[in-house]
Amino acid sequence: MSELTNGLHGNGNGNGNGNGNGNYTAENIQVLEGLEAVRKRPAMYIGDISERGLHHLVYEVIDNSIDEALAGYCSEIEVRIHPDNSITVVDNGRGIPTDFHEKEQKSALEVVMTVLHAGGKFDKGSYKVSGGLHGVGVSCVNALSSYLKAEVYRDGKVFMQEYAFGKPKADVLEIGTTQSTGTKIHFIPDNSIFTVTHFSIDILSSRLRELAYLNKGIRLTIFDERETDEQGHSVNETFFSENGLKDFINYLDANREKLIPDPIYMEGEKNNIPVEISMQYNTSFSENIHSYVNNINTHEGGTHLAGFRRGLTRTLKSYAEKSGMLAKLKFEINGDDFREGLTAIISVKVQEPQFEGQTKTKLGNSEVMGAVDQQVSEMLFNYLEENPREARTIVNKVILAATARHAARKARELVQRKGALNGSGLPGKLADCSERDPARCEIYLVEGDSAGGTAKQGRDRKFQAILPLRGKILNVEKAMQHKIFDSEEIKNIFQALGVSIGTEEDSKALNLEKLRYHKIIIMTDADVDGSHIATLILTFFFRYMKELIENGYVYIATPPLYLIKKGQEERYCWSDEERVLLVKELAPNGNESSVHIQRYKGLGEMNAEQLWSTTMNPEFRTLRQVTIENGTEADRIFSMLMGDEVPPRREFIEKNAKYANIDV
Repeated sequence: MSELTNGLHGNGNGNGNGNGNGNYTAENIQVLEGLEAVRKRPAMYIGDISERGLHHLVYEVIDNSIDEALAGYCSEIEVRIHPDNSITVVDNGRGIPTDFHEKEQKSALEVVMTVLHAGGKFDKGSYKVSGGLHGVGVSCVNALSSYLKAEVYRDGKVFMQEYAFGKPKADVLEIGTTQSTGTKIHFIPDNSIFTVTHFSIDILSSRLRELAYLNKGIRLTIFDERETDEQGHSVNETFFSENGLKDFINYLDANREKLIPDPIYMEGEKNNIPVEISMQYNTSFSENIHSYVNNINTHEGGTHLAGFRRGLTRTLKSYAEKSGMLAKLKFEINGDDFREGLTAIISVKVQEPQFEGQTKTKLGNSEVMGAVDQQVSEMLFNYLEENPREARTIVNKVILAATARHAARKARELVQRKGALNGSGLPGKLADCSERDPARCEIYLVEGDSAGGTAKQGRDRKFQAILPLRGKILNVEKAMQHKIFDSEEIKNIFQALGVSIGTEEDSKALNLEKLRYHKIIIMTDADVDGSHIATLILTFFFRYMKELIENGYVYIATPPLYLIKKGQEERYCWSDEERVLLVKELAPNGNESSVHIQRYKGLGEMNAEQLWSTTMNPEFRTLRQVTIENGTEADRIFSMLMGDEVPPRREFIEKNAKYANIDV
């Protein structure tokens, strides 16, 4: 790919048709406040200072390039991870204005790069639609980088300015001529701020893939210069989608059995709000709806999701009633039934989005609900009328879901009734803790009665509860809901946690106010079976208790893999690399036969004191918190790992096996 150049790198995101004639100058840059606070409190601006915050820096720069593309001025974006873990983002947009900014008395480029809340998105003439409405993007990246260089290709010239820790090293310089337009941003994250400075090619690729699907016709390429192929070229991948959300649905549902041959697709504009939706029914029992506003994944939903659900339910129900297919059904169908086995993506572009909270995870604009509702109603009605065979298949799926929900309600009521009958409502296997404040309590879900017994002996009874699980729990990816509530182990988990199992209105709603523990720790053997059990439990949480993960309550315990002994000295290792280094340390003369290595195949091989000191003692243990970095990708991976298709699962395991038994 040729050297590309970049579009608006004001701070945040934007989109639109320019200010009538595509002019974008210093006058369009409006300043709200200075930059000082970012380095003092970086987590306020980028979420955290570990892996997630680090990658957020790249997203902020890429999002500005996407804004230029949405405005019609950019078609290609390139990201490079350099061997020193610095990043370059290049695109072929208009380029940041470099002319003189009257109010700030300096180049507009310097204003955009060094002043918080400065950018073209505050001027509605430059960008009609903006995701990053707070405008903290590229100046925030600059503030948190030990070095940043901006090159602008504009008006036939090349301009450049360098910065250190957010401050210019010199004025903007004109360094050459060019036929191109755009901007190139190169930055090195400040390792005195970030606890992690290694960029993950998988995390960045996942976001670029998502952006390619959400913005059809834009080519995004990522190069990883830290790795080379057999020809010595940097590992690279290009993402481009001609059909947008249709392609996205096919990607997400690749491991599910489709009920209709092609995704239902709808695109239009209602009340000046562009709405794009794609949906597909499959034979699974889970609902997977992903919503976006201006390319931001609104994982908490909002008015656009509410509008989609309302339009879907009303239109499908009306069609099903008119067709006479519901005549023999003896109970009401509700909204959940229309969404079982549905994968859908809703993408809207909103000029002035109102997000609840700075994390931008829930859309609040009331006018969007009606726009999406109308779009879904009109286009779904037309689809059902024009495709009677597919329509009948969908309605049959809805009837099956309603019948299963009716059976599940009875099973759910039975679980709750049994809980009320035995007084405490807690499973008999649970060894509870004495503390009653959920914020101070933790529960270990332990593989097997034997390890559960050891954990009960080794725990701190004040705040640690133990729930042993027998064998592999039910694979919820392949089970109807009433079967899930029939499962003894799953009933025990629900009852131990104390959360309500759901309501008639929303079968997946959790009452988190009744949650009895704010740390839920999955503890399994460090072998293939243990990894499988951990994945089954995580699948259950992801599909039926996602709020637990989103609130940061779910963890994975990390028991040691080895006990290394030499004489009276005993040390533990959590990886093969640690084992090799420790053996060399204990046997510097090369006499490794004097070192005894014990490989722990299961938790049961440790006594209570060892399990406490290595895996359960808060002072020394390592817990891995389970987070959802990318909801759509997590959905795809769980359906692939736990679904029926074997080849993609084998490929995933072979690719990730080097990291551990399972990469959670």
